[in-house]
Parts: sequence; C-alpha cells; structure tokens
Amino acid sequence: MGGQGLGDESVSSNRIVAAIDRLSTATGWLAGWLIVPMTLGVAYEVVARYAFNAPTKWAASLTYMLYGAQFMLAAAYTLLKGGHIRTDVFYERWSAKTRAIIDAMSYVFFFFPGMLFVLYAGAVMAWEAWEIRERAGAWPLYALKAVIPLTAALLVLQGLSEVIKCARVIRGGPR
Repeated sequence: MGGQGLGDESVSSNRIVAAIDRLSTATGWLAGWLIVPMTLGVAYEVVARYAFNAPTKWAASLTYMLYGAQFMLAAAYTLLKGGHIRTDVFYERWSAKTRAIIDAMSYVFFFFPGMLFVLYAGAVMAWEAWEIRERAGAWPLYALKAVIPLTAALLVLQGLSEVIKCARVIRGGPR
C-alpha cells in the first residue's frame, strides 16, 4: 500500500503538470493570435494617416493594449519552453540534478515571492481601474490592467509545474 501511494503521487503530479502545461500552451496560442487584430489596427492607422491624412487616436491605443496583452499572456508559455533569460556560464556545465536543485531553489526563493507580489499589486491596481472604468482613449484600460494579475497567476502555475519537473529530476527521474 505504501508503494501504491508513490505511484498515485506520480500520476497526480503528471496530471497537474500536463494540465498546467496545456493551459500555458493555450495562453501562448491566444497571445500569438493577438498579432492579427494588432496588425490590422496598425495597417488601418498607416493607411488613414498617410493615404488620407486622417490619423486616429484609437488605433494607437488598440495597438498598445494588444501588444501589452500579447507580451504578458505569452510569459507563461515562454517559461514552459525555457525561453526566459538565464546566465548559462556555469549552468550548462552542471549536472541535470544540480540544475534542477538550483532551479527549484530559485523558484521558491525568488520567482514565487516576486510573482505573488505582482499578483497582489496587479490585482489591487486592476480592481481600482475596474472601479473607475479607466480608459485609454476609446478603449477600456481596466481590461488591460486585469491581464497583469492574470499573467502573474499563470506564471505562478507554470512555476509550480517547473518545480514539480525539478523534483522529478532531483529524485533521479526524467523531467
């Protein structure tokens, strides 16, 4: 019965990791598709400004907000794919287990506290923006500000997935 518990833990952690990784992949996919309306907005602005001498304020605000949302929503996917900056001078020379220990400690002592702070501060800021229905020109800025705590929450979840993967390696298993 004791061995069965370890197997259940592994299956459970595999499901958690798979679910979090799917969520990060889905938000990365969504972030990628935000390029379409952003490109259309920029194209409209360029045509309006240079062909008709009729620049708009809304296209610049739309582009700004979509780019911000795209950048933020892609963060968890980028973490999943290992695309964030890392100093590899020593890291690449370490064993997989040493890298996993350093990564896990970095997540616990730096990443999670920082992301939890951004989650809290972002939620406060987003709540205040929603209360006053803050706008940037014609566009609801409160919607963009709501993406900040959402992004922090997605990063915390993906960080949890990464820590579980580190624990696997530390125990001698595959990532």
